[in-house]
Amino acid sequence: MTERCAPWWADLPPATGAAVMATGTLSVGLHLTGYAVLSLVAFALAAALWVVLAYGFAALFLGDRGRWRGKAGTPPALTAVAATTVLGVRCALLGAVPPAVALLLLAAVLWPGLLASVVRRLPRRVPGAMFLICVATQGLAVLAAVLAPAVGDWLARAALAAFALGLVLYVVVLARFELRQVVTGAGDHWIAGGAMAISALAGSRLLASGVWSGGTAAALRITDLVLLALALAWYAVLLGGEIVRPRPVYDVRRWATVFPLAMTAVAALSTATVAAVPWLGALGHVLLWIAVAAWFPAAYGLCRTLPRPRPRAGRRPEPPQMP
Repeated sequence: MTERCAPWWADLPPATGAAVMATGTLSVGLHLTGYAVLSLVAFALAAALWVVLAYGFAALFLGDRGRWRGKAGTPPALTAVAATTVLGVRCALLGAVPPAVALLLLAAVLWPGLLASVVRRLPRRVPGAMFLICVATQGLAVLAAVLAPAVGDWLARAALAAFALGLVLYVVVLARFELRQVVTGAGDHWIAGGAMAISALAGSRLLASGVWSGGTAAALRITDLVLLALALAWYAVLLGGEIVRPRPVYDVRRWATVFPLAMTAVAALSTATVAAVPWLGALGHVLLWIAVAAWFPAAYGLCRTLPRPRPRAGRRPEPPQMP
């Protein structure tokens, strides 16, 4: 029964959602830097993969509830929330507000259940993937802040609450993070920096929403700059770990490396404009093309490791007859 209900791509690990996050974030960065055609290509790829993963996730829920629960209780399952918010941000930048709002609602519905399932199993020492509880929460903050000018100021206030919660969750995970993963991790350890970068992006989008003024706006600007500085520091530390101990073999968790590379670039580009720090724009350009360069080997590795289609369940073929 399960074989008939769940398609072969339901076998893709939840961590594959990081490929949508990375590609969608690159699309946002390419849009911010004026590469419209490349941005749309990246958006199309991210959206297509999102549809495949969403269909597989839903089919697994209907066909094999036990396996679905097993996957939904792991940190990579939160890529479903984060990837949805990234696509929502790109839709908003295209001026497609209704689809962006729909994606925000979908992410908001998925977020509490998946977050509770993961946090309930929070161990004493955690891998880098656990920072996804912060990434997913800040993804909601970013998308809500981007949509606030079109929807209403109340959405900016909701974004601020998610932003604050995301920072709290970051501290909780950081206290349990195994720092040795900087030199031993398989790729997901980079989310420690990616979570900080998306927090900086959330701060910049809150500041750009136009809702805040006076002391609140000044505090947001300072917070945004501090978070971006910490994200850049993580970038340097994590890059140093890769130099000290290169890990060239493909692993699906390498998409969790490409995502922080792209997110740090986007955070720098956004902060450069909102906080009026021009040199951050130049830095963001450089970091963006580093992320683009990292995307290609990750995409090649993903294509090579895709699961093969399962044979359809049904009657066995009859043996050939003798002439």
